[in-house]
Amino acid sequence: MVTLGIETTCDESAAAIVKDGKEILSNIVYSQEEHKQFGGVFPELASRRHAELIIPVIDRAITSAGIRPKEIALIGVARGPGLMGSLLVGITAAKALSLAWKIPFIGVNHVEAHLFAPMMTAPNDKKSIGVVLSGGHTFLVAIEGGSYRLLGTTVDDAIGEAFDKVATILGLGYPGGAKLEKLALQGDPNAVSFPSGKVKGSPLNFSFSGLKTSVLYRKNEASPADIAASFQKSAFLDVIEKTLLAATIEGTNRVFLGGGVCQNSRLQEMFTLKAPHLELFFAPPYLCTDNGAMIAAYAFYKYHEGDTFDLEAMPRMGYTIH
Repeated sequence: MVTLGIETTCDESAAAIVKDGKEILSNIVYSQEEHKQFGGVFPELASRRHAELIIPVIDRAITSAGIRPKEIALIGVARGPGLMGSLLVGITAAKALSLAWKIPFIGVNHVEAHLFAPMMTAPNDKKSIGVVLSGGHTFLVAIEGGSYRLLGTTVDDAIGEAFDKVATILGLGYPGGAKLEKLALQGDPNAVSFPSGKVKGSPLNFSFSGLKTSVLYRKNEASPADIAASFQKSAFLDVIEKTLLAATIEGTNRVFLGGGVCQNSRLQEMFTLKAPHLELFFAPPYLCTDNGAMIAAYAFYKYHEGDTFDLEAMPRMGYTIH
């Protein structure tokens, strides 16, 4: 089955063609650079740009895949969580194409699709831990038999959001995650001891607000590179320690990781060093950031499980806990 995946949750206009939930025939992502001047995503501008871009992006995905529209049998679209205006553009496009092509559509949870991304190349048939680390989301889940059970989430900033804010503090501009990672390579991760994000009474929950604030007040104690490296070490140690605890509690050594922050080479290196007994499955770089391929693959999976959703936009959509 050939599936068209549409992703417009934030500031990426993306579409992809995926065959049988595994074979990526095309994966087109247009990142809106216009938001840099605002130091963050400007919702109204994002939705307007999606409206201008989504059909050309879909057309390019179909052309790049070397198929004709009539070969598409299913449409998957991210219905949340995300920016309301942006979500509506993708959902409207999915509805229109479904009616025009007379094929079914299915709306899926964008965050769950991030978690599904590493499973596209390493199928999960055993109990495991799922970790999503992105600009808008940070959480741990137990996965068993295709069901998720939420173990922990952030009580304030997502880890990717904290990276962007620290990058701004250090004068690196927005978006700053990749720039901060590059700067950290030049620094000493032990130069400054930053606080961990422990949450009282909730050992598997995350908190990055205090860490970010500590960087603000201590940024002059060392060079920008040392601050970046020390911040990154503290944030990643927190993630690793809580993942290890979750794996111990749940009695598994398999961990699937997805989301934009999972592209960070230092995170992958630290996980390997600090948790050598874990069987780690990272989403490939091209599936870490927002993209249509993960939406198409997850839609294919949900469709064949018999799941159906209406296409109401859900900007604060929670995780599907079975």
